[in-house]
Amino acid sequence: MMKKSREAEHIVHPIPPTWNADSRILVLGSFPSVKSREVAYFYGHPQNRFWQVIAALYKQAFPETVDERRAFLLKNRIAAWDVIGACTIRGSSDSSIRDVKVNDLSPILEGADIRQIFVNGKKAFQLYTQYTQPMIGREAFCLPSTSPANASWTLEKLIEAWSVILQY
Repeated sequence: MMKKSREAEHIVHPIPPTWNADSRILVLGSFPSVKSREVAYFYGHPQNRFWQVIAALYKQAFPETVDERRAFLLKNRIAAWDVIGACTIRGSSDSSIRDVKVNDLSPILEGADIRQIFVNGKKAFQLYTQYTQPMIGREAFCLPSTSPANASWTLEKLIEAWSVILQY
């Protein structure tokens, strides 16, 4: 079992983006949590509600494994990655993020017909607006965070707010 680090450390994003030429929307988080880095895939913390929300919206079974989750995204034309490609971070704390290097979204944007970019939570939106939007000139739509830290949003409220992705 990994010891929870209290020290900030510089980490290069360990998870490649999920996308293909059929992707129509791009969902960006800020940076993978400790648990996501351990399982080597997005939204890996068992209490993160991303997979519950997406499964409910598309009326499909909850994807359990990394392979099932990757296949789920691709089947539903969803690309996923994070705004940050490397940073100094303490544990999973978005508020501790500094020394930001952003991910290059151009391979996804040039290789797929991305009709809308969504960001998962206010911190991802702030980082996207500050670093990525000036480089690529595309606005993103901010969705409420599916993180367990966003406890004021019930699963039902998240599903309702995230239903906007079905338009694309």
